[in-house]
Amino acid sequence: MRIAKAEVFPLAIPFSDGSAKTGLMPTKWTHLQIALLRLETDDGIVGWGDGFSYVCFKTTVSAIEEMVLPLVVGAEIDDIPAFNKMLQQRLHLHGRYGISIFAISAVDIALWDIAAKEKGVSVAELLGGRTRTEVPAYASLVRYGDPALVQEYCEKAIGEGYDAVKLHEVTLAAIEAGRAGVGDGVKLVTDVNCNWSAEETAEMMPHMKQLGLYWVEEPLFPPDNEAALSALEKEYGVAIASGENACTAVEFARTIPAITFTQPSVTKVGGISEMAGICAMAAAAGKNVMPHCPYFGPGYWASAQMMAAKPNAEMFEMLYIEADAWLDPSIPLPKEGMVSIPDKPGLGFEPDPDVMKRYAV
Repeated sequence: MRIAKAEVFPLAIPFSDGSAKTGLMPTKWTHLQIALLRLETDDGIVGWGDGFSYVCFKTTVSAIEEMVLPLVVGAEIDDIPAFNKMLQQRLHLHGRYGISIFAISAVDIALWDIAAKEKGVSVAELLGGRTRTEVPAYASLVRYGDPALVQEYCEKAIGEGYDAVKLHEVTLAAIEAGRAGVGDGVKLVTDVNCNWSAEETAEMMPHMKQLGLYWVEEPLFPPDNEAALSALEKEYGVAIASGENACTAVEFARTIPAITFTQPSVTKVGGISEMAGICAMAAAAGKNVMPHCPYFGPGYWASAQMMAAKPNAEMFEMLYIEADAWLDPSIPLPKEGMVSIPDKPGLGFEPDPDVMKRYAV
């Protein structure tokens, strides 16, 4: 394929979640910010991608436009993973990870969309074939901080058919309310977002064991201290998950052997190319991955296509919010806790021009 045109569309779609919208981001988090990338080949085939951009979307958009697209437009690409590695090498002076890889992720996702459309198949087929047509999802709640709200929204999610729920709570009272809300026998996890000190972690982990948490996510800072995370698993007998903020398979090569669940995020990790390699690496180690996916641009569809092809990708993460609009109104939202994976050519994603216009920034 030869890329003839490229354009980035910064979008911000308001959402509601019943919380005070504080605690997870540096500022109040009120909008789904999407750095939507459109690539077009000289044959007129269009591919869509996006890079992680919550509260940093201006920076991600700039990185795509100023750093990455000059290396993409006009390029002849016949090996997407190799092209991805070339971009990483050419841009390593700007930082190996973070915003640089977010921008590369957007391009990589769009290239896979184009490649699959050229062949008239889904991205899952290009990744080795669809091993399943639907995947289990878990409700990923925002941080409420209020035990009563935690229990209320856990009960709501269970009532909608989910049989697994993620909290983003850091206090024992709130996590206990989560268990009360989902009941026994339901998978419950909490994402600490690196908020516990070593002393707090030692105090909390026995309670996490008693509450039967399926995993505890990123309890410590830094989240890539695989030795410390592995030690926690062994000492307390609770699975640890980490990796949503890691980039490229290089970082996952260290964490996959150390902990139970690693969490590649397709819009952060380097796109589909890197995520496919990470899933293969985990499978070789006999482990499942838990894709990180609180996104509603092409990254949502990319995660679903990846999971269709990789049976060791265990559960789909559904950020438990209500958006004012969905960028693609045909988004396959969970029903009774299951996500149906599109079998259209490419990702299966096609943005609504009216939605793009309405929420353009």
